[in-house]
Amino acid sequence: MIQSPDLPLWAAIIVGIFVLLGASITLIGALGLIRLNSFYERVHPPTLGPTLGTICILVASITCFSTLQSRPIVHELLIGLFVTMTTPVTLMLLARAAVYRDRKEGSPDVPQE
Repeated sequence: MIQSPDLPLWAAIIVGIFVLLGASITLIGALGLIRLNSFYERVHPPTLGPTLGTICILVASITCFSTLQSRPIVHELLIGLFVTMTTPVTLMLLARAAVYRDRKEGSPDVPQE
């Protein structure tokens, strides 16, 4: 059985809010994959949602473990930094590769230079 940590009520409320907010934002971003039609429309929500959702989860983690250990826990900031830096770069590389592929194939949906 998993023991629940002895968090004060104020910290448990903050952690719960940020975990639910992060999960909701990530779910909304994931639903963008289902709702949107083309690749170019589908690229944006799944990159924004998990980035913002991850930041909310990290704030909850920082709050929880800083409260439990009575000292600031900041290694989660490195995770947030890497996610925030790599996700937009990945989006840009995927979009450029798709534009290159579509121009090579002569797709009418992609504007020519």
